Amino acid sequence: MKVAMYYNNNDVRIEEVPIPAIGDDELLVKVKTSGICGSDVMEWYRIKKAPKVLGHEIAGDIVQVGKNVKRYKVGDRVFVSHHVPCNTCRFCKNGQHTLCHTLHSTNFYPGGFAEYLRVPKINIDYGVFILPGEMSYDEGVFIEPLACVVRGFKTAGMKSGQTVLVIGSGISGLLQIKLAKAWGAKRIFATDVEDYRLQAAQRFGANLVIHAKDNVPEEVKKHNDGRLADLVVLCTGAVSAVQQALRSVESGGTILFFAPTKPGINIPFPLFELWNKQITMISTYAGSPEDINRAITLIASKKVTVVDMISHKLPLSEAAEGFRLVAKAKESIKVILEP
Repeated sequence: MKVAMYYNNNDVRIEEVPIPAIGDDELLVKVKTSGICGSDVMEWYRIKKAPKVLGHEIAGDIVQVGKNVKRYKVGDRVFVSHHVPCNTCRFCKNGQHTLCHTLHSTNFYPGGFAEYLRVPKINIDYGVFILPGEMSYDEGVFIEPLACVVRGFKTAGMKSGQTVLVIGSGISGLLQIKLAKAWGAKRIFATDVEDYRLQAAQRFGANLVIHAKDNVPEEVKKHNDGRLADLVVLCTGAVSAVQQALRSVESGGTILFFAPTKPGINIPFPLFELWNKQITMISTYAGSPEDINRAITLIASKKVTVVDMISHKLPLSEAAEGFRLVAKAKESIKVILEP
């Protein structure tokens, strides 16, 4: 079968590898669609494991079932989660599934940018979800990224009637905007450095878009009855954006760190001001099976529409171009590969 082998953002090669053989407790899934995530082009994060087949936003068909697998059958349309929790450790029992050590060590093989996947037993137990009949494969690509956003909002305690500022309007920021709108945000502000993404943010539900180089806190106050944002969602790892987030949150508000900086970067922050304003700062990572189920419901019910976010659909043979588009981050939103 063909795979897109990642060496770096500028070197993604189509290579031939054997179709994975499955065991009695495993599944073989034919990948129909696979989304390129922003984290796939986070080179400092990915290159240390190269060469590697990346890709974790997939939807496809079960084409082979191990003899011990009873819950699924050939022909089932599925989303498969690459990382799954154990559901037994102290983190899982405390609802912190994405801190689970098992979640950080599990994966399907070889990766989503391939024609076929072997799904291990633990992923079958906790990470295979049947696509609703009304959900397309293209929509299935958005299950994992939307689940991450669901978990972030849940962790941050996002409430209807709040004012939300999304800093960074890439695909994750745009999903934040869509979910904030679906969950009843009073006003939604969005920033970015690219006009293309600012236009997308406005199209997908932001009440006001602000160029990141402008005075963002003042613009928010000007259009929000003199108040800053109740919830600030940081969707970029730029140091200037982190500092902007610290200046843009209202007293009693929350900053949600959705995107990381590179390792080793330290951010000074005004402790007295944050203490005095009683600000909550919280981080989030990935999504749990519960978050995935909620994302599936949101997409299937059309409470969050996603197909309008697809800017490019490419064959697997053009994976290098897909990576170029996502890494450039200028005129693409969601890039999908079709093995």
